[in-house]
Amino acid sequence: MKFDIKNLTLDEKIELLSGRNFWMLKNANGKLPDIFLADGPHGLRMMDITTNQTKIATAMPTLSVLANTWNRDLAYLDATTIADECLIEGADVLLAPGVNIKRTPLCGRNFEYFSEDPYLAGELAKSFINGVQDKGIGTSLKHLCANNREYDRFNQSSDLDERTLREIYLPAFEIALEAKPWTVMCSYNPINGIWTSENKWILQDVLRDEFGFDGLIVSDWHAVHNSWRAVKAGINLEMPYRPESVEEIKKAYLNGWITEEEIDARVQKVLEFMEKCVTCKKVSTTTKEQRHEIAVEIAREGIVLLKNQDDILPLKGGKIMTCGPFVNAPQYGGGGSALVISSYVPKPLNEELSARLGDKASVTVSNFGLTTDKNFLTNIRRGVIDAYNADTVVICVGNNDVVERETYDRPSLKLSQNQEDMIINIASANPNVVVVLNVGSAVDMSAWLHLVKGVVLLGFAGEGGQEALADILTGKICPSGKLSETYPLTLEDTPCKDIRGNGFYEEYKEGVFVGYRWYEKTNSKVAFPFGHGLSYAKFDYSDMEIEKITETDYNVSFNITNNSKQTAKEIAQIYVKDVFAMVPRPQKELKGFVKVELLAGESKRVSVKLNARSFAYYSIPLKKWYVENGDFEILVGASSQDIRLTKKITISLPENEQYTWLL
Repeated sequence: MKFDIKNLTLDEKIELLSGRNFWMLKNANGKLPDIFLADGPHGLRMMDITTNQTKIATAMPTLSVLANTWNRDLAYLDATTIADECLIEGADVLLAPGVNIKRTPLCGRNFEYFSEDPYLAGELAKSFINGVQDKGIGTSLKHLCANNREYDRFNQSSDLDERTLREIYLPAFEIALEAKPWTVMCSYNPINGIWTSENKWILQDVLRDEFGFDGLIVSDWHAVHNSWRAVKAGINLEMPYRPESVEEIKKAYLNGWITEEEIDARVQKVLEFMEKCVTCKKVSTTTKEQRHEIAVEIAREGIVLLKNQDDILPLKGGKIMTCGPFVNAPQYGGGGSALVISSYVPKPLNEELSARLGDKASVTVSNFGLTTDKNFLTNIRRGVIDAYNADTVVICVGNNDVVERETYDRPSLKLSQNQEDMIINIASANPNVVVVLNVGSAVDMSAWLHLVKGVVLLGFAGEGGQEALADILTGKICPSGKLSETYPLTLEDTPCKDIRGNGFYEEYKEGVFVGYRWYEKTNSKVAFPFGHGLSYAKFDYSDMEIEKITETDYNVSFNITNNSKQTAKEIAQIYVKDVFAMVPRPQKELKGFVKVELLAGESKRVSVKLNARSFAYYSIPLKKWYVENGDFEILVGASSQDIRLTKKITISLPENEQYTWLL
């Protein structure tokens, strides 16, 4: 179906450049179809426009948990599952995924984003986009760009140099764009003093001309400050409806500030977008029960075993006490536009554990800490006595959707004082404590980490999190998740610390040294490094080989062996180090990863391809990605700080391609 722009009047074309209401596009007086947009990415969050109520949907794990799976196939499966509910409810576009970089762990929206690393974020987002759009539902890659905290996001400018923008904050978008999302959403914040919605360099020069995006550019909701300037810069659709929008564009047209040709160019993308919405084949293939089981499956692989001293896990049996504010009802997700309303009611953790352990264990729940306020404790004495009489204690703590939410940053990296007191008091009465973290981003564990034997990161794991957690704790499933962000010791160790800018701008003084790049540059100890995650199995790496294809293309292969008696999955990470560089570069950077399932005693050979971008940095003087001749190390590891295999290569490009030195 084709919609001809010639059938529209100038007034109708101008009208199409802004929304009809909060969730729908205008239809040019009935000449065009009704198009509905809906929030994501952790399940469908769609408003019923007749009742203004949020529709019930399957609460999938948050993107932060999905990222901890390091599994492209699961990202695709997660997306197709959400798309099915879009099809059932009549949503044309899922406003997801978000690939903003986790620059500070305090960002209130970190649970909605994949990683501190742009390569990992981009790869998983690409799979997610393919999953949704293969179902005939559009996506909206967001938020372009440098929206890395929620504090004053509507006003404060992100001030950063071009190299930092190119190496850290744009690559996730660049990689994800390979999946051809139907829309890209601009962010609220200015970049170097210019609103993103009015930033032609970002929207036109980079996104369209350089990255090749040919879809629709939509504003974040209320991100447009001046409609004609936004249209001039490249915005195709301003959302939601704003009464002033049409008049601003008409005035600019009459004054000669914007031409009808420019208006037509923007409207044409709206029409092409509508054509996709109404012509793509749309078939739902899952039942409600199947979608729940998929949510459980993803949560299982997204749970990260952080600490397992004395092999306290999996649980062996005996008297097991469960407690904590989240023990009966885990938090599905953070607050704001991504919070899914689910009808699923989880069972208390003690019931889930009992069902799996049977006669081997007596599992109880202590009333200690169980109140409607998830940060408040009561009856501390009772809890300590219960803990003393147990063989093992499982404490479920975390943050709710008030602490981690859109629009606000977290006030602290720590859990609430009452929850820290809970852990410390119980650990004083029982040495065998496992802490389960129901959080959306990194937390400071310095007050209690040394007192407990086990730490499990559940995350905001959706409606299937409780079942998945019980499977991991009892050993029914071998944990395989790994951290997609560093867990620092304290906020003071992070690159941003508690500095939030002055309301006018925030300087990205750390440059390209974000996440693990920062901690390695500053030789800072961390609680748990990027890529870390323990298993009940033991994996050995061996026989690394590097095949040179061209001067900047290589195939890296190696063996992984499961030296245990159970089937398990391992995530191998490939990093590249520029040994000697003419500009400051990170100690190493993630350039590949692979997740492999191995039977007990099985070995598999895996391979990852590297290309010129794996070795390049962005040169500001040359205005391009530049590979400098010299030595590079290829490092294969189980985490960023657990490197198992290393080999050196030397790149020698022709003299006429080099601007610094030759070896």
